[in-house]
This record gives sequence, structure tokens and C-alpha cells, in this order.
Amino acid sequence: MEVDTINVDIFGPTKKAKKRNANVTDQDVEMQVDAATGIEGKERSSHGQAPKAKRIRSEMRKVAVPPHRYSSLKEQWMKIFTPVVEHMKLQIRFNVKTRQVELRVGPETPDISNLQKGADFVKAFLCGFDVDDALALLRLEDLFIETFEIRDVKTLRGDHQSRAIGRLAGKGGRTKFTIENVTKTRIVLADSKIHILGSYKNIQLARRAICNLILGSPPSKVYGNLRAVASRLSERM
Repeated sequence: MEVDTINVDIFGPTKKAKKRNANVTDQDVEMQVDAATGIEGKERSSHGQAPKAKRIRSEMRKVAVPPHRYSSLKEQWMKIFTPVVEHMKLQIRFNVKTRQVELRVGPETPDISNLQKGADFVKAFLCGFDVDDALALLRLEDLFIETFEIRDVKTLRGDHQSRAIGRLAGKGGRTKFTIENVTKTRIVLADSKIHILGSYKNIQLARRAICNLILGSPPSKVYGNLRAVASRLSERM
């Protein structure tokens, strides 16, 4: 009787696939400054192919539109619509009944994370940022929007709050522009609310400067501290 030879190796434990070396630190990733806006952030990585987004009914983001931004949204709609549809491959519409901008994953959406980026882009515009500045959220990685109020720093009422807002803006917006240029961020002063767009570290720098101004520090002292910290950061980079 003939006996077939059995390969014993097929019953052995399966070999684990070698893991890729993922020891990449934040220091290995260079920060890029968007030439169009001057906002600093990490360049969008194009290594490998992102998983194809499946069209799921629940994959939708709804962004409420404040009443005072209706007219601005109508005027700038094509500037918002074009990058969301052509570059992010998302579906977008303005729901007139609910007064919300709705974004949905489409069949051609290359990456599911594009949905959140598109929603952040729309939110940035509705907060008061220019469309060109908000586009940095689509171009660069690790950009955030931080919102806080003056009363979170110091309780001010009446004329005291108005004077604090005036100190933040400066004559002709000079103070705000200086903070933006030094910290490579964008700032919107919306009454008592303050919105900051930028990377995490730069947002902390800008917020510290704004808080010092609210607490009563003279602008010249705030400028000096900002430039000293910014120069140290540039030397590290």
C-alpha cells in the first residue's frame, strides 16, 4: 500500500507579518507654511493609498448656519462648493428648511476623513474666517479651530468689555495682524467670542498673547514676549 508524504509545515503556526517601522516622531515631520494664507501646519501626506470610503447612509455631517451668516454663505457659496466637491470628492448642499449645510460621502470619495475636513472647512467659514484662510484646513494637516470668550479669561461688562475688544484689535487692526503674523495663525473677533485657526502650538501662543491683552498688559510687552517665543521656536525647527 502506497503512503503519501505529508508536508508537516502546513500545520505549523502561521508566521506573523513583519510590522512596518512606525517609529516616526513629530520632529521628523516638517511644518509647512501655506504660501497663500501664511498659516503653519503639517503638509498633507500622500504616502500609500487611503482606504476607499464606502457610501453609508449615516456618514453625513450637518453644520448649522447662524442667521447673520446667511447672506455671506449665499455670496461665497461657489467658493465653498468647488473645493469640497472637486478636491474632497464630497456631496454638499444647503438645506433651506433646517438652515444647515449638509455634507455626505459620495461614491468617489477617496478617504473617509475628508468628510470631517470638509465639515471643519465649512465651520471655519461660518465662524467668520475668509474662504482662502479656511482652505488651509483642506491643504494642511493638524490644523484646528479654538473658540473661547472674553469672560472665560476675565469677567468684563459694558464699556470694560468694549475696551478689551478694542485692545485686541488695535488701531486699524494692527494688534490682531501682528499676533497673526508672529504666531502664523488667523484670528476672528466676533463680539465677545474669539476664534483662532492654526496648529496646536501656534494656537497656544496666540491665545496666551490675547489673554495677556485682556488682562491689561500693554501691547508692546505682549509683542516682545511673542517675538522672543517665536524666535526660540524657529531655532528649534
